[in-house]
Amino acid sequence: MPLDHAERVGQVRAWLLDLQQRITAGASAVDGQAFIADHWRKEPGESLQGSGISMILEGGAVLERAGCGFSHVQGPRLPPSATQHRPELVGAAFEALGVSLVFHPRNPYAPTVHMNVRMITATPTQGEPAFWFGGGMDLTPYYGFEDDAVHFHRICRGALEPYGADKYPRFKAWCDDYFHLKHRNEQRGIGGIFYDDLSELGFEGGFALMRSVGDGFLDAYLPILKRRKDTPYDEREREFQLYRRGRYVEFNLVWDRGTHFGLQSGGRTESILMSMPPLASWSYARIPEPGTPEAALASDFLVPKDWL
Repeated sequence: MPLDHAERVGQVRAWLLDLQQRITAGASAVDGQAFIADHWRKEPGESLQGSGISMILEGGAVLERAGCGFSHVQGPRLPPSATQHRPELVGAAFEALGVSLVFHPRNPYAPTVHMNVRMITATPTQGEPAFWFGGGMDLTPYYGFEDDAVHFHRICRGALEPYGADKYPRFKAWCDDYFHLKHRNEQRGIGGIFYDDLSELGFEGGFALMRSVGDGFLDAYLPILKRRKDTPYDEREREFQLYRRGRYVEFNLVWDRGTHFGLQSGGRTESILMSMPPLASWSYARIPEPGTPEAALASDFLVPKDWL
Protein backbone atom coordinates (compact mmCIF):
# COMPACT_ATOMS: atom_id res chain seq x y z
CA MET A 1 0.00 0.00 0.00
CA PRO A 2 1.50 3.38 -0.96
CA LEU A 3 2.67 5.66 1.83
CA ASP A 4 0.44 8.60 2.62
CA HIS A 5 1.67 12.20 2.70
CA ALA A 6 2.64 12.25 6.39
CA GLU A 7 4.46 8.90 6.14
CA ARG A 8 6.51 10.11 3.19
CA VAL A 9 7.52 13.28 5.02
CA GLY A 10 8.39 11.23 8.12
CA GLN A 11 10.56 8.87 6.10
CA VAL A 12 12.53 11.73 4.58
CA ARG A 13 12.89 13.48 7.95
CA ALA A 14 14.33 10.39 9.66
CA TRP A 15 16.90 9.87 6.91
CA LEU A 16 17.96 13.54 6.93
CA LEU A 17 18.52 13.55 10.69
CA ASP A 18 20.66 10.43 10.39
CA LEU A 19 22.62 11.97 7.50
CA GLN A 20 23.39 15.05 9.59
CA GLN A 21 24.74 12.91 12.41
CA ARG A 22 26.89 10.79 10.08
CA ILE A 23 28.41 13.79 8.32
CA THR A 24 29.21 15.74 11.48
CA ALA A 25 30.72 12.64 13.10
CA GLY A 26 32.92 12.07 10.05
CA ALA A 27 34.10 15.69 9.96
CA SER A 28 34.73 15.73 13.73
CA ALA A 29 36.91 12.64 13.43
CA VAL A 30 39.21 14.55 11.04
CA ASP A 31 39.22 17.82 12.99
CA GLY A 32 39.34 16.45 16.53
CA GLN A 33 36.67 18.87 17.77
CA ALA A 34 32.98 18.10 18.18
CA PHE A 35 30.14 20.03 16.60
CA ILE A 36 27.83 21.94 18.94
CA ALA A 37 24.11 21.26 18.41
CA ASP A 38 21.81 24.27 18.49
CA HIS A 39 18.17 23.11 18.58
CA TRP A 40 15.71 25.75 17.48
CA ARG A 41 11.97 26.11 17.00
CA LYS A 42 9.69 28.62 15.31
CA GLU A 43 6.32 28.58 17.00
CA PRO A 44 2.87 28.64 15.36
CA GLY A 45 1.75 32.18 14.70
CA GLU A 46 5.05 33.22 13.15
CA SER A 47 5.34 33.61 9.38
CA LEU A 48 6.94 30.17 9.34
CA GLN A 49 6.76 27.39 11.88
CA GLY A 50 8.87 24.31 12.44
CA SER A 51 12.15 23.23 13.97
CA GLY A 52 15.69 22.31 13.21
CA ILE A 53 19.16 21.53 14.46
CA SER A 54 22.10 23.74 13.52
CA MET A 55 25.37 21.84 14.04
CA ILE A 56 28.34 24.21 14.18
CA LEU A 57 32.09 23.76 14.62
CA GLU A 58 34.15 26.96 14.92
CA GLY A 59 37.86 27.43 15.52
CA GLY A 60 38.82 23.83 14.88
CA ALA A 61 42.31 22.62 14.08
CA VAL A 62 41.25 21.68 10.53
CA LEU A 63 37.87 23.34 10.02
CA GLU A 64 37.92 27.06 10.73
CA ARG A 65 34.14 27.13 10.44
CA ALA A 66 31.81 24.28 9.56
CA GLY A 67 28.03 24.35 9.65
CA CYS A 68 25.65 21.48 8.97
CA GLY A 69 21.99 22.30 9.46
CA PHE A 70 18.78 20.29 9.44
CA SER A 71 15.47 22.13 9.13
CA HIS A 72 11.83 21.12 8.76
CA VAL A 73 9.45 24.03 8.35
CA GLN A 74 5.89 24.67 7.26
CA GLY A 75 4.38 27.81 5.83
CA PRO A 76 0.98 29.06 4.64
CA ARG A 77 2.19 29.89 1.11
CA LEU A 78 5.25 29.19 -0.98
CA PRO A 79 7.66 32.14 -1.35
CA PRO A 80 8.30 33.56 -4.84
CA SER A 81 11.68 31.82 -5.17
CA ALA A 82 9.91 28.42 -5.05
CA THR A 83 7.06 29.16 -7.47
CA GLN A 84 8.88 30.89 -10.31
CA HIS A 85 8.87 27.56 -12.21
CA ARG A 86 5.54 26.32 -10.77
CA PRO A 87 2.87 29.00 -11.24
CA GLU A 88 0.10 26.49 -10.48
CA LEU A 89 1.35 26.34 -6.86
CA VAL A 90 1.31 30.08 -6.13
CA GLY A 91 -0.35 30.53 -2.75
CA ALA A 92 -0.11 26.82 -1.79
CA ALA A 93 0.80 25.79 1.76
CA PHE A 94 4.12 23.98 1.95
CA GLU A 95 6.62 21.95 3.95
CA ALA A 96 10.36 22.08 3.32
CA LEU A 97 12.94 19.85 4.92
CA GLY A 98 16.58 19.30 4.21
CA VAL A 99 20.20 19.19 5.29
CA SER A 100 22.60 21.89 4.12
CA LEU A 101 26.27 22.29 4.93
CA VAL A 102 29.30 24.43 4.18
CA PHE A 103 32.76 23.57 5.51
CA HIS A 104 35.47 26.27 5.46
CA PRO A 105 38.87 24.66 6.21
CA ARG A 106 41.65 26.59 7.89
CA ASN A 107 44.38 25.56 5.42
CA PRO A 108 44.23 27.54 2.14
CA TYR A 109 45.20 24.42 0.20
CA ALA A 110 42.05 22.64 1.40
CA PRO A 111 38.92 23.61 -0.53
CA THR A 112 35.63 24.86 0.83
CA VAL A 113 32.75 22.48 0.17
CA HIS A 114 28.97 22.87 0.01
CA MET A 115 26.32 20.15 0.01
CA ASN A 116 22.55 20.32 0.22
CA VAL A 117 19.72 17.82 -0.10
CA ARG A 118 16.11 18.85 0.36
CA MET A 119 12.50 18.03 -0.34
CA ILE A 120 9.62 20.49 -0.71
CA THR A 121 6.01 19.45 -0.73
CA ALA A 122 3.14 21.80 -1.50
CA THR A 123 -0.58 21.31 -0.99
CA PRO A 124 -2.71 23.35 -3.39
CA THR A 125 -6.29 24.23 -2.50
CA GLN A 126 -7.40 21.65 -5.05
CA GLY A 127 -5.58 18.47 -6.03
CA GLU A 128 -3.00 16.16 -4.52
CA PRO A 129 0.18 17.26 -2.68
CA ALA A 130 3.16 17.83 -4.97
CA PHE A 131 6.67 16.63 -4.06
CA TRP A 132 9.95 17.74 -5.53
CA PHE A 133 13.60 17.39 -4.62
CA GLY A 134 16.74 19.45 -4.97
CA GLY A 135 20.34 19.44 -3.93
CA GLY A 136 23.87 18.63 -4.97
CA MET A 137 27.42 19.35 -3.90
CA ASP A 138 30.20 21.57 -5.20
CA LEU A 139 33.85 22.26 -4.43
CA THR A 140 35.50 25.68 -4.15
CA PRO A 141 39.31 25.48 -4.08
CA TYR A 142 41.65 28.38 -3.38
CA TYR A 143 44.59 26.53 -4.92
CA GLY A 144 43.74 24.08 -7.67
CA PHE A 145 44.68 20.40 -7.80
CA GLU A 146 43.50 18.31 -10.72
CA ASP A 147 43.42 15.06 -8.73
CA ASP A 148 41.06 16.67 -6.20
CA ALA A 149 38.72 17.84 -8.96
CA VAL A 150 38.72 14.45 -10.69
CA HIS A 151 38.05 12.59 -7.43
CA PHE A 152 35.18 14.87 -6.45
CA HIS A 153 33.48 14.62 -9.86
CA ARG A 154 34.00 10.85 -10.00
CA ILE A 155 32.07 10.39 -6.75
CA CYS A 156 29.34 12.75 -7.99
CA ARG A 157 28.97 10.76 -11.21
CA GLY A 158 28.85 7.47 -9.30
CA ALA A 159 26.07 8.75 -7.04
CA LEU A 160 23.88 9.55 -10.06
CA GLU A 161 24.65 6.60 -12.36
CA PRO A 162 21.85 4.32 -11.05
CA TYR A 163 19.27 6.96 -12.03
CA GLY A 164 20.13 7.34 -15.68
CA ALA A 165 23.15 8.08 -17.85
CA ASP A 166 21.81 11.57 -18.50
CA LYS A 167 21.86 12.68 -14.86
CA TYR A 168 25.55 13.43 -14.28
CA PRO A 169 26.12 15.41 -17.51
CA ARG A 170 22.87 17.28 -16.98
CA PHE A 171 23.38 18.04 -13.29
CA LYS A 172 27.07 18.85 -13.81
CA ALA A 173 26.21 21.44 -16.48
CA TRP A 174 23.43 22.76 -14.23
CA CYS A 175 25.97 23.18 -11.40
CA ASP A 176 28.40 25.07 -13.65
CA ASP A 177 25.59 27.36 -14.74
CA TYR A 178 24.15 27.87 -11.25
CA PHE A 179 27.37 28.55 -9.32
CA HIS A 180 28.38 31.35 -11.64
CA LEU A 181 28.90 34.88 -10.35
CA LYS A 182 27.11 36.68 -13.16
CA HIS A 183 28.16 40.11 -11.94
CA ARG A 184 31.82 39.06 -12.32
CA ASN A 185 31.44 36.51 -15.14
CA GLU A 186 33.34 34.03 -12.99
CA GLN A 187 32.78 30.52 -11.65
CA ARG A 188 32.59 30.07 -7.89
CA GLY A 189 34.67 26.88 -7.97
CA ILE A 190 35.20 23.66 -9.91
CA GLY A 191 31.53 22.68 -9.67
CA GLY A 192 30.07 19.28 -8.97
CA ILE A 193 26.37 18.54 -9.36
CA PHE A 194 23.23 20.60 -8.82
CA TYR A 195 19.56 19.85 -9.40
CA ASP A 196 16.31 21.50 -8.42
CA ASP A 197 12.56 21.01 -8.89
CA LEU A 198 13.16 17.29 -9.52
CA SER A 199 9.83 15.48 -9.73
CA GLU A 200 10.28 13.35 -12.86
CA LEU A 201 11.30 10.24 -10.87
CA GLY A 202 8.27 10.34 -8.58
CA PHE A 203 8.57 10.32 -4.81
CA GLU A 204 10.38 6.97 -4.49
CA GLY A 205 12.88 7.69 -7.26
CA GLY A 206 13.51 11.26 -6.14
CA PHE A 207 14.07 10.16 -2.55
CA ALA A 208 16.44 7.38 -3.67
CA LEU A 209 18.50 9.85 -5.72
CA MET A 210 18.58 12.23 -2.76
CA ARG A 211 19.91 9.45 -0.52
CA SER A 212 22.59 8.53 -3.03
CA VAL A 213 23.83 12.12 -3.26
CA GLY A 214 23.82 12.66 0.50
CA ASP A 215 25.47 9.32 1.22
CA GLY A 216 28.24 10.12 -1.28
CA PHE A 217 29.32 13.37 0.38
CA LEU A 218 31.87 12.04 2.87
CA ASP A 219 33.51 9.87 0.20
CA ALA A 220 33.71 12.89 -2.10
CA TYR A 221 35.19 15.37 0.37
CA LEU A 222 37.02 13.76 3.30
CA PRO A 223 39.86 12.23 1.23
CA ILE A 224 40.58 15.68 -0.22
CA LEU A 225 40.46 17.36 3.19
CA LYS A 226 42.80 14.77 4.70
CA ARG A 227 45.22 15.13 1.77
CA ARG A 228 45.47 18.95 2.02
CA LYS A 229 44.88 19.85 5.67
CA ASP A 230 48.57 19.72 6.71
CA THR A 231 50.10 21.38 3.63
CA PRO A 232 52.56 24.11 4.73
CA TYR A 233 51.45 27.66 3.92
CA ASP A 234 52.32 31.24 4.84
CA GLU A 235 50.67 34.65 4.88
CA ARG A 236 50.52 34.90 1.08
CA GLU A 237 48.30 31.84 0.76
CA ARG A 238 46.19 32.85 3.73
CA GLU A 239 45.61 36.33 2.32
CA PHE A 240 44.58 34.89 -1.05
CA GLN A 241 42.20 32.46 0.66
CA LEU A 242 40.42 35.33 2.43
CA TYR A 243 40.18 37.29 -0.81
CA ARG A 244 38.60 34.31 -2.60
CA ARG A 245 36.23 33.73 0.32
CA GLY A 246 34.83 37.16 -0.49
CA ARG A 247 33.55 35.71 -3.75
CA TYR A 248 31.79 32.98 -1.76
CA VAL A 249 30.01 35.61 0.30
CA GLU A 250 28.98 37.51 -2.82
CA PHE A 251 27.40 34.43 -4.39
CA ASN A 252 25.50 33.41 -1.28
CA LEU A 253 23.99 36.83 -0.72
CA VAL A 254 23.34 37.87 -4.32
CA TRP A 255 22.48 34.70 -6.26
CA ASP A 256 21.80 31.69 -4.03
CA ARG A 257 18.17 30.55 -4.25
CA GLY A 258 18.39 28.65 -0.97
CA THR A 259 19.43 31.78 0.90
CA HIS A 260 16.65 33.75 -0.78
CA PHE A 261 14.07 31.03 -0.02
CA GLY A 262 15.01 31.01 3.66
CA LEU A 263 14.96 34.76 4.08
CA GLN A 264 11.80 35.32 1.99
CA SER A 265 9.88 32.64 3.90
CA GLY A 266 10.81 33.99 7.34
CA GLY A 267 13.37 31.31 8.16
CA ARG A 268 15.88 31.44 10.99
CA THR A 269 18.54 33.94 9.92
CA GLU A 270 21.37 32.55 12.06
CA SER A 271 20.95 29.12 10.48
CA ILE A 272 20.51 30.47 6.94
CA LEU A 273 23.75 32.46 7.16
CA MET A 274 25.68 29.65 8.86
CA SER A 275 27.35 29.07 5.47
CA MET A 276 29.33 32.30 5.65
CA PRO A 277 33.09 32.09 6.24
CA PRO A 278 34.42 33.40 9.56
CA LEU A 279 36.77 35.82 7.78
CA ALA A 280 36.84 37.22 4.24
CA SER A 281 38.37 40.19 2.45
CA TRP A 282 37.97 42.27 -0.70
CA SER A 283 40.53 43.97 -2.95
CA TYR A 284 39.83 46.53 -5.63
CA ALA A 285 40.30 45.24 -9.21
CA ARG A 286 42.81 42.62 -8.11
CA ILE A 287 44.56 40.65 -10.89
CA PRO A 288 46.92 37.77 -9.94
CA GLU A 289 50.45 37.96 -11.28
CA PRO A 290 50.90 35.77 -14.41
CA GLY A 291 52.58 32.44 -13.84
CA THR A 292 51.59 32.18 -10.17
CA PRO A 293 49.41 29.49 -8.57
CA GLU A 294 46.86 32.21 -7.88
CA ALA A 295 46.65 33.01 -11.61
CA ALA A 296 46.40 29.28 -12.41
CA LEU A 297 43.28 29.02 -10.23
CA ALA A 298 41.44 31.40 -12.54
CA SER A 299 42.80 30.10 -15.85
CA ASP A 300 42.80 26.34 -15.17
CA PHE A 301 40.16 25.69 -12.50
CA LEU A 302 37.51 28.42 -12.39
CA VAL A 303 36.28 27.47 -15.84
CA PRO A 304 33.61 24.91 -16.76
CA LYS A 305 35.37 21.78 -18.02
CA ASP A 306 35.00 18.02 -18.22
CA TRP A 307 37.03 16.77 -15.27
CA LEU A 308 36.40 13.13 -16.13
